[in-house]
Amino acid sequence: MSVNRRVLASILPAVGFMAMPAPALAGGFYLQEQSPIETGRALSGAGAAADDPSAIYFNPAAMTQLPGVQTSLGGIALMATAHQTNRGSNRTIPGVPGVTTPVAGNSGGNPFDKVIPVPSGYLTAQLTDRLWLGAGVNAPFGLKLNYDDGFFGRYDSLYTDLKTYNIQGSAAYRLNDHFSVGGGVDVQYVKVTLTNALPQLSPLIATDGLARVKGDDWTLGWNAGLFYTDGATNVGLSYRSGINHHLTGTQTISGLQSLLAPFNGTADVAAPLNLPDIVTAGFMHRLTPQLRALISARWYNWSAFKSIAITAAGRTSVKELDYRDSYSVSLGGEYDVSPALTLRAGTMFDRTPTNPQHLTTRVPDGDRAWLSAGATYRISANFALNLSYAHNFVEKANIIRPDAYYAGSPAATTVTTLSQTSGNADQIGASVTARF
Repeated sequence: MSVNRRVLASILPAVGFMAMPAPALAGGFYLQEQSPIETGRALSGAGAAADDPSAIYFNPAAMTQLPGVQTSLGGIALMATAHQTNRGSNRTIPGVPGVTTPVAGNSGGNPFDKVIPVPSGYLTAQLTDRLWLGAGVNAPFGLKLNYDDGFFGRYDSLYTDLKTYNIQGSAAYRLNDHFSVGGGVDVQYVKVTLTNALPQLSPLIATDGLARVKGDDWTLGWNAGLFYTDGATNVGLSYRSGINHHLTGTQTISGLQSLLAPFNGTADVAAPLNLPDIVTAGFMHRLTPQLRALISARWYNWSAFKSIAITAAGRTSVKELDYRDSYSVSLGGEYDVSPALTLRAGTMFDRTPTNPQHLTTRVPDGDRAWLSAGATYRISANFALNLSYAHNFVEKANIIRPDAYYAGSPAATTVTTLSQTSGNADQIGASVTARF
């Protein structure tokens, strides 16, 4: 058996594919947590509440309800847990057709950091009685997991670090006392580092190979919104465009032995990464001067993300993902206990877009249900402190993931990761809102 340079060039993309960012971006790790106030009411005020500068992210047209200059700075501490249970993961053996051998290992531990910070900051400014400008900085997509050495799902994933930073600039115009429009531009940066183990030619070799991919990109998107109010009822509708990234970076293969040793080395890679369009509709109604009911719904165009093409060593490898459009629905309420104190609570159902045929330990995700509560305490006429807490219940899911390595060569190996994934998450948020 031999692996020549021509075969090496043709199958290198298949090795690196297992570590590219596509599986790391299931919609379950679109970060809903972009405002401590909204977290406290499970995002039920998104698009229509219009009571905090973070409204610029959910509906830029809602800025017209914020007089003067206002700013909100804060963040959310996300504390997530995930657990993997081996259900019989296995691998094939090159040259021995029809035979598989178990892939053993530990459960990987809890792959998440104890605390995952999700910061955000927003500013709105009223220029005239009709025109507002606003800016926001946040992290709308992100994921970081690090499984223990010896994890049974190591060929699927070991380390994932995906960060996005979004800078938004928007303007809003009040057409009359009831209707407003808004829109703007998003500048977004994404940076990814991913690793996974690589199988050796023989399962008797004790140490695995390792694939590491790093890439980044800057690109643009846009946002727009409509807002209506009659004083007692607010209605909002907004749109955030999908952002199409073109990641470039490097892939490093190391640790492969015997006839697979020629795979070791570093190569340039490129891959598209298309983030979904998001449509938000919101409704808020004042039941009494102190009590408000809120509802919102969001739709995510994840079905546009059906496959990803990886280019490395001069060849492109395409893998189908078949994501589904997803949605979330929120209900909430707020009560003004006094002019200084407001209490809020909410619940949300958040459907994962991941396809059961392509689940991965890199995104241990399932449908989620939120329960949340929060409060605003107005320290003075100019400053308010916002606090929130939410618990996310994540549905268990079964992972059945066959991944091919060294395709097209005598060393071709298939590793099938079989796992049950479970977990949940807690969120604690805090922000300060200043009005001038």
